[in-house]
Amino acid sequence: MKTDQEIQSDVIDELRWVPVLNATEIGVAVHNGIVTLSGSVKFYSDKLAAENAAKRVKGVRAVAEDLQVQLALDGRLTDTQIAESVIKALEWNTSVPHEKIIIKVDDGRVTLEGEVDWLYEKEAATNAINYITGVRGIRNWLTVKPRVNTAIVKEHIRKALERSADFEADKITIDTLGSKVILKGSARSWNERKEVERAAASAPGVTEVDDQLAVVY
Repeated sequence: MKTDQEIQSDVIDELRWVPVLNATEIGVAVHNGIVTLSGSVKFYSDKLAAENAAKRVKGVRAVAEDLQVQLALDGRLTDTQIAESVIKALEWNTSVPHEKIIIKVDDGRVTLEGEVDWLYEKEAATNAINYITGVRGIRNWLTVKPRVNTAIVKEHIRKALERSADFEADKITIDTLGSKVILKGSARSWNERKEVERAAASAPGVTEVDDQLAVVY
């Protein structure tokens, strides 16, 4: 098992391999396998890139990021310009019911409000605007219409996992609480864990996924 010092060194090295990042501006602290990122980056997309880089490192149990987006003066857009870009991005994404979404922008921070039919639509809305220039943060307050049948949800997720040769479905326990799905057990990597989350989120009626899967390499 890696020590915290070894994990810290590996995370720093991984950050250096990301072309868009200036690793010298990002602080890395590790305690019991939990990585904390601090400092500042130029764009919101850089913040996401740093977080994803840390998650790729073997031995990382969780990532807590305290990175601040500090846009350069020449990269600042007005809230109106950002809102226009967000509207276009949502309209272009076929997975997003853009007509159901209300957009607010305050000092570069985007808030999405409204109601959608599926959890994947809510997640697609965030993904559509992650890399828009000028965005300093995103708050996704979209709600998902509750219309869940517990038996159908559990069967849907189980079949989705069993169809994939990459998953060991017997290591994953699926519980439901109303429209909330709770995943327990283990996954073999961060990527596998995210795929399990996606399978759960795609089930009809699911409004929330509580991922308690442990990553066991």
